[in-house]
Amino acid sequence: MLRRSLLALPALLPLAARAQTAELGTAARPLRVGVTQGVHGQTFEKVRDVLARDGFITRGVEFGDFIQPNAALAAGDLDANAYQHLPFLEAQRAQRGYDFVPVGKTVLTLMGVFSRTHRSLDALPNGARVAIPNDPTNGGRALLLLAQAGAFTLRPGADHTATVADITANPKRIRIVELEAASIARSLRDVDAGAITGNYAVPAGLNPLRDALARETEQSVYTVLVVVRRADAEKPWARRLAEGYRHPEVRAFVEQTFGGAVISGG
Repeated sequence: MLRRSLLALPALLPLAARAQTAELGTAARPLRVGVTQGVHGQTFEKVRDVLARDGFITRGVEFGDFIQPNAALAAGDLDANAYQHLPFLEAQRAQRGYDFVPVGKTVLTLMGVFSRTHRSLDALPNGARVAIPNDPTNGGRALLLLAQAGAFTLRPGADHTATVADITANPKRIRIVELEAASIARSLRDVDAGAITGNYAVPAGLNPLRDALARETEQSVYTVLVVVRRADAEKPWARRLAEGYRHPEVRAFVEQTFGGAVISGG
């Protein structure tokens, strides 16, 4: 009698508990992937649909900033995320102690400098206000792009960790305004120009190839990664998710949807 009762216990488990025993990537337990809104969310939806045809089930969770997807991954609320490049990941690991690793590449969203009022960087007036992202790596990325385009000069050896303090020569006395990355496209009317990554530029109707006063090249080191907790790096589901971004249909979708402003890196 006792044995029969024990055998019957699994049938009595709550649905949530039974879901936790299911294999990850199934209908009972979809793989949870964090993405930011716009390009990364759209690309993930295509990956999701391609993987679902082979019975691998994923669910996207969209975020409006760059901080929460990593916090959610660390807390176990996500299984993976796909929104950050390597310099940002390295900074997050150093600052917050996250034990995360990349397992694949997704897309490169080119950063461009845009303006609603000026046709070139040379046309910026003295004292022009230029917005850049306020997160350390994308802020440094924007400063590098502006320096390469001749807006000002950075100290020798400056890299993606550059800050405003690294500006050594600024003939036009350009004033840097640090804003939340997601808000810069909406704030272009309030500044003379702004550095915006493709994932925010494209939804705002801005194409880095067509509209930017300056933009990165395809050799940029900022390709976005599929990121998981280190303990999950060798799991079959992590490899399968990364493979989804390399699928020919996903590559074609990125090219056709974003017109070259976003480049498949999978």
